[in-house]
Order: sequence, then structure tokens, then C-alpha cells
Amino acid sequence: MTTAELTRFRIPADRAQELLDARPGMLEAFRTDRHGFLGAQLVRIDDEQWLDIVWWDTAEDLDASKAKGGNLPAIQAFFAPISELLSSERGTLLDTTAQPW
Repeated sequence: MTTAELTRFRIPADRAQELLDARPGMLEAFRTDRHGFLGAQLVRIDDEQWLDIVWWDTAEDLDASKAKGGNLPAIQAFFAPISELLSSERGTLLDTTAQPW
């Protein structure tokens, strides 16, 4: 079943552009290196808090991705401005009438 990874994090406001600039490279790295990666949305909550919603084909695909961590430079570049992980959760997509990708 499609799995959502919900990661809330904090970055200093003055590093927001660095995060945004690194995003396309990180997504491309996920597309080529992470089996089951379906897509992602990035939500800015306020000046320093963000929510990354990442979609996986299965929970096992998410687990395999987490095991790889920041194994590629493009992924490391996206993680670099993050100063604090606030929460990390997962859930199963139940309403498929409007796929997010």
C-alpha cells in the first residue's frame, strides 16, 4: 500500500534558499537511487518550520530508503541546512480519489 513519510523539521530562515536550491537534486537522486519513490511535496509552515511529505510505493520501500540515509551528495546537500528534526511519522494512503502526483 502507498505509504506517506511525514517529516517536520526546522531550518534557520536565512538557509531556506539553500534548501530550495538543493531540492531538485535530492529528488533526482531519490528517483534514481530509491526503489518505490513516487514523489514528494515540501510545505513551508513558517519562517523556520517545514514539512516534507514523501510518497512511497510500500512501507518496505520507505524502510529501505531510511537505511540508505544521506548516501549521495545531492541528498546530503538537502539535509545540510536542517538544524533540527521535529517529527517523523508514516501513514498509509487510504483515499486514492486524488493522487498527489
